[in-house]
Amino acid sequence: MKTTKILSLFIFTLIICSCASTKKVATDNLFNTTWELEYLSGPRIAFDGLYPDKKPKITFNKTTNKVEGNNSCNGYSADYTLNGDGISFGEPVPTTMMFCGEGEKFFLNTIKKVNKYKIDNDGKLNLMIDDIPMMRFKKSAQE
Repeated sequence: MKTTKILSLFIFTLIICSCASTKKVATDNLFNTTWELEYLSGPRIAFDGLYPDKKPKITFNKTTNKVEGNNSCNGYSADYTLNGDGISFGEPVPTTMMFCGEGEKFFLNTIKKVNKYKIDNDGKLNLMIDDIPMMRFKKSAQE
């Protein structure tokens, strides 16, 4: 009976520790990667029509708590805050001022509304509003 209790406690501890380490790995996968947008929910214009030449990219800086990237036309940076699977972005600040169509505006407006993130089983970054994926990024081939 005592052996059963010890074994049960050991298994329970192992499960708790493995779940905690999985979350840390998921968070660590967010960093040291440039993510390229491959899906955007909501616009009436086709994805390739919004971003015909260049897809938006995002990079998370763990040290400064800033994201930087390109919204397909102009560079941008913004503060971000992580809390478990929760994420929020500050106001994106453009680093250049060219006008390049509706894709840029839709990207920046959507990222401000995002409140959760998840890295799925395929290694893709999903930025979500509640449980609805709004933006999906893949690891960029040009990091």
